[in-house]
Amino acid sequence: MNALSQSKLDKIVTDTVAKKNIFGAAFRVATPDQSVALTSAAGNIGPDSPFYIASINKLFVAALTLRLVRDNRLSLSDPISKYLPGYLMLGLHVYQGQDYSEEITVQHLITQTSGLPYYLIDKRPNGPKVMEELLAGHDQAWTTDQVVAQVKRMKPKFRPGQKGKASYGNTNFRLLGRVLEIVTGKSLDKLLTQLFEELDLATTFVIRPNTTRAFVAVYSKSNPVHLPRYFASSRYDIVSTTHDLMAFLKAFFGGYFYPKDKLPELEQWNAVFFPFRYGVGMQQFRMPWIFSPFKPILDMVGHCGSVGTAAFYVPQKNIFITGTINQTSNPQLLFQTMIKILNQL
Repeated sequence: MNALSQSKLDKIVTDTVAKKNIFGAAFRVATPDQSVALTSAAGNIGPDSPFYIASINKLFVAALTLRLVRDNRLSLSDPISKYLPGYLMLGLHVYQGQDYSEEITVQHLITQTSGLPYYLIDKRPNGPKVMEELLAGHDQAWTTDQVVAQVKRMKPKFRPGQKGKASYGNTNFRLLGRVLEIVTGKSLDKLLTQLFEELDLATTFVIRPNTTRAFVAVYSKSNPVHLPRYFASSRYDIVSTTHDLMAFLKAFFGGYFYPKDKLPELEQWNAVFFPFRYGVGMQQFRMPWIFSPFKPILDMVGHCGSVGTAAFYVPQKNIFITGTINQTSNPQLLFQTMIKILNQL
């Protein structure tokens, strides 16, 4: 392995913060044995600053789900109607005039293959997209019941489990979270908090309605986005640090939640949006060689978030990378920065 020095990492991160509308960035790179363990931060984010991780929370929910599967408390093949109340299931997935609600399984939710619409960014029958309202500063709570009511007014994308089809969205994980609550008898924020305590993730927490713990403000272009009601309503919106995310990633890929020898089973990849594929609760970033024929861009598995956050394992290098650029409007810059870091290894 080439030496990724602290000074090289610092330069890459500092250069990233020099880009338009990037107010802060932090990255951590480490091997399982800690032979490489470097952290760098610049701008308004320090090495230990807590930041909103956005959809990396799906990897945490996947970890909880897979542990229940491992312990035979849940099966991926279970229909979700086994757990969810009738009022949520009624008319949940009506596609081309046929009701497929009873066919949706836990597997469909965790692999993004249910075909359910994405309440945040898909077109609504009336009014602007929810995400547009949120980024414009219109903070609003969205409980799972509200999410389901909205989804039932929108058009599904395809039949549950339709071969080769996947559609990324929070809807699936909102329902999956409710399944976990019913199976365990504990609220999702409680389950996650227990997980943080187990792994000694002292600076990681779920955003709750009464949260007083501070974290770096998320930006949409030049505007800080303040959405306490929205974040608190999901019960799985999480704040963490590069260090805590790294500890979680190592546990996940080290077999803490699901046997290490069975982790390849999670790599049931379906294309969602370029250059991502989705497996069982995790993403794969895969850039075809044609985009970089002379220096292949390495595959990464883990999860990213819409605010420019990342938590990935790079199998070819046996290394982990976590970080944030804390900006909703420039997701490609996150990956450009990570590729520059990995190219130094």
